[in-house]
Amino acid sequence: MTAVRDALRRPASTAPLPGLPRLPVLWAGAGVAIVAVALTTGVLVGPVHVSLATVGEALLSPPFLRSQTGPEAGQVAILWSIRFPRVALGALVGALLATAGAAYQGVFRNPLADPYLLGAGAGAVLGATLAIVLSRGSPLVGSSLIPVAAFAGAAVAVGAAYILGRSLGDRRNPTTLVLAGVVIAAFLTAVQTYVQQSQTDSLRQVYSWILGRLVTAGWDTTATTLPYAVVGIGVVFAHRRLLDALAVGEEEVTSLGVSPRRVRLVVVAAATLCTGAAVAAAGAIGFVGIIVPHTVRLLLGTSYRVVLPMSTLLGAAFLVLADTAARTIAAPAEVPIAVITAMVGAPFFLVVMRSSRVSEL
Repeated sequence: MTAVRDALRRPASTAPLPGLPRLPVLWAGAGVAIVAVALTTGVLVGPVHVSLATVGEALLSPPFLRSQTGPEAGQVAILWSIRFPRVALGALVGALLATAGAAYQGVFRNPLADPYLLGAGAGAVLGATLAIVLSRGSPLVGSSLIPVAAFAGAAVAVGAAYILGRSLGDRRNPTTLVLAGVVIAAFLTAVQTYVQQSQTDSLRQVYSWILGRLVTAGWDTTATTLPYAVVGIGVVFAHRRLLDALAVGEEEVTSLGVSPRRVRLVVVAAATLCTGAAVAAAGAIGFVGIIVPHTVRLLLGTSYRVVLPMSTLLGAAFLVLADTAARTIAAPAEVPIAVITAMVGAPFFLVVMRSSRVSEL
């Protein structure tokens, strides 16, 4: 512990810190390779067979540079209009959810913290649902406001869960905040269900979106989500050293000349922005924020200098593969992605509940 404290107090510009390892080059390369394999799998697998050579040809000759002719033109069009944007959005959403989960766990020093367990997912769903319902009757409310509404709902939910958790008792208890999040999520879900049932014209659209989907993904959705991802993930990454300090204790953050309350506020805001953007783009997809960060901790340790970048990479790969499974298991029909992630995440969550300890963070 003394070595960790000494490492935290060294200037950020010095060599790699003892006790707080930077991301090893080997693991960074492995993470990039895993993402590449997942992206390739997501592009190749589908009802229409596409060869790897066709994918390479499509990447080298995008439609906006030249017109496509020949027998491969149809496959190239499918790649650029359907598969490429779907895989890109899946990777983006997976990275957002995994980064948000790791950030929440670091801020609250709680191994069970997750965007959906803290109520952020339910708040984002409610906010986005309200935006969808209002957009049907008002020309002033459009799809561009859905991420804003999702972020606002997620922020309100996390704030309410944190306040309620403080009032319930011992903040050091890892289950107190989770219980508060479950209560807030249940309440917001009830409100969302009421809104959904009272707006039957939007029922099918909202319901299919809630279950999580990338089937309607397009470049416009990816482009809309990207700025939120850059800001949210960028802010979380900028505070990864302070998250390590926060894991040691608030006095360590104070010794660095930074307010622990400010660190929590900024990181929670950034993680909530990530959650809202992910929900707005792809609906409610749970468990990514628990599965990926805990897998990284088991493999590489608890330093957030390693956990955050690897969670981002593996979160992207995980959701792309989950989406690939969702559209192939019951082909030609599609299974909602949330079903796939829940099938993997539910037993994983039970294992985490039995084995995790706050001190391991």
